[in-house]
Amino acid sequence: MEKNDSPGRKLLMTGAGQCNITHEGDVADFISHYGDNGKFLKPALMNFQNRDLVKFFDERELPVTSEPGGRVFPAVRNAVKVLEVLQKACASSKVEIKLGDPLLQISRKENGFHLLTKSGELFSENVVVATGGMTYPQTGSTGDGYAFARSLGHKVTETGTALAPVIVKDHKMASLSGISFAEAVVSLHRGMKKLAEKSGDLLITHTGLSGPVILDISRFIRKGDTMRASFVKGMSEAEMDALLLSRFRESGTRQVRKVLSVFGLPERLVDKILELAKIAHDQTGAQLSKESRLLLVEYLTGFPFVVSRLGGVEEAMVTRGGVALEEVSSRTMESRLVPGLYFIGEVLDMDGDTGGYNLQAAFSTAALAARAVHYSSPG
Repeated sequence: MEKNDSPGRKLLMTGAGQCNITHEGDVADFISHYGDNGKFLKPALMNFQNRDLVKFFDERELPVTSEPGGRVFPAVRNAVKVLEVLQKACASSKVEIKLGDPLLQISRKENGFHLLTKSGELFSENVVVATGGMTYPQTGSTGDGYAFARSLGHKVTETGTALAPVIVKDHKMASLSGISFAEAVVSLHRGMKKLAEKSGDLLITHTGLSGPVILDISRFIRKGDTMRASFVKGMSEAEMDALLLSRFRESGTRQVRKVLSVFGLPERLVDKILELAKIAHDQTGAQLSKESRLLLVEYLTGFPFVVSRLGGVEEAMVTRGGVALEEVSSRTMESRLVPGLYFIGEVLDMDGDTGGYNLQAAFSTAALAARAVHYSSPG
């Protein structure tokens, strides 16, 4: 049952329309890419792995290709072709897709479920909720699944945006919008506690930060948190301070900005950091005070960005939070509260990193639920 007039609208948007269907590697390595709830997905991922997904499309004459970093796409780089394969597979299995008829209510009955739609009523022995979350509402993901879950007695954890850009308070680097950094290290802090750390490509925008490293850490971010970005990968504050001290002693007459050129940083970034640290462009290492040097070290190894908010539902790729996992069987995706009710994909309280992990989780949980429904049905 599809409330839109055409299916797969969100699928068509994935991977900028190229459809990053999964990721390379051992599926056992996928678990760490789903935050704190990755272990829940292990049965689903082991039952229907990334290689099974690749085989599914390959057998239907849609070969895939991998790019450096492990992301897997259809070789034609076209999400429309992925949707066409899925629609043909449904048709060959005599699956009827009801379009443009939103489901309004699900009620549990003695032998199944009463379904109220815009056009009428239906009865079904089993119901699989595959509504997605609440991000990209223009695709139809407007949180309907959470309402259905609550109406049937399920708990829904706090929801918010994930795989989202970050809007920064008092953005001191807004003038550097468009500059990107390969393999930057970003850590997340709340008060005195460090909550998470990720590495990956970082993009400075006119409102804050984006790029894969920001998207992947965004599930943990809340308003008021501080993110620290290191522009010199692999160097701690102590190591950077020792290195700068050594360089300044060797050639104290060299300008600080010239000493920093060894790190291969964009000139605009160096100029901005010097400006914020109140270090003149012609200032030499010998003229640099300890206070200025330590501030320079901090900005290079952990420049602070205070979070104003995450990108909203129109910008975020997925939703964090959802149907509470303790109320769903990880081996079947069936509700532990309501027999015959299943939850799959993003409607659950789980979300993955960028790189095909969310689509793989959607396919894997769907395959597990389908198998469970098949074996529970009479005959």
